[in-house]
Amino acid sequence: MATRGIAANCRKVVCIGRNYADHIKELNNVRPKKPFFFLKPPSSILEPGQGPVLRPKGVNLHYEVELALIMGRKVQDLPQDDERGALDAIAGYAVSIDMTARDVQEEAKRKSIPWTAAKGFDTFLPVSKYIPKSAITDPHDVELWLTVNGTERQRDSTALMLFRIPRILSEISRVMKLEEGDIVLTGTPKGVGKVEVGDVMRAGVMVGGKEIEEAGIEVGVEEKGGLYVFEET
Repeated sequence: MATRGIAANCRKVVCIGRNYADHIKELNNVRPKKPFFFLKPPSSILEPGQGPVLRPKGVNLHYEVELALIMGRKVQDLPQDDERGALDAIAGYAVSIDMTARDVQEEAKRKSIPWTAAKGFDTFLPVSKYIPKSAITDPHDVELWLTVNGTERQRDSTALMLFRIPRILSEISRVMKLEEGDIVLTGTPKGVGKVEVGDVMRAGVMVGGKEIEEAGIEVGVEEKGGLYVFEET
C-alpha cells in the first residue's frame, strides 16, 4: 500500500464529524452523544504530487486537518471496548486535509438536505504519504498541525478527541463493514478556516515532539474549471 499510494485500494472514505469540542464551538454546532459519520468519494483523494486543490466557482473553501486511519482488514460489528481489535485492524496512518465547501454545507444544513457535494469535489482530500504503523505507537497521542502561507492555523493533540478510535470503528462497523484499504478520518481540531486561490497549505503530525517525515503535506489552491458554479438549491 505504501508504494501504490493510499487511493489504490480504497473503496470508501468514512469521516467522523464533530470529534473535538473546541471545533464544535467554533462552528456553533451541537455536541453529538455518539460518533456520527459521512462519506467522501475515493475520487476526492489527492495524493502527494498530484497537483493543487481546486476551488469550485463561488465556493467558500475551508481546510480541516485530520489523522487518517488506513484499514488493514475487514471490521464488522466491532465491540466498542475492543481496543486491541480496533488498533490491530489498522494497517497504517496518513495526515489528511478534509476540504469543505462551507457555503454549500451551510445551505444544506439550513434546508435539511444532504451535504455530500460540500465534501465530495475532486481534489477535496489531500493526503500525505503512507505512515507506517511503527511510526505512531499511540494514535491518541500525536500532534496535528496545519499552516496557510506559513501562518499556523491548527495545532492540537489527538488526545482531545471526544470519541477514541475503538468507539469510532465500532460505530461505523455496526452500519457498514470496513474493508482493507478503506480510509477513516478521525475528526478535526479547532482552527478551521478559509483558503483562497494562490494560498499554500502545509500540514503534518508530530510524535514526541518530532515530525514524521512521511506525514508532510504541501499543496496549493487553484481555481477549478468546468461547469460547476455554487448557486442556491
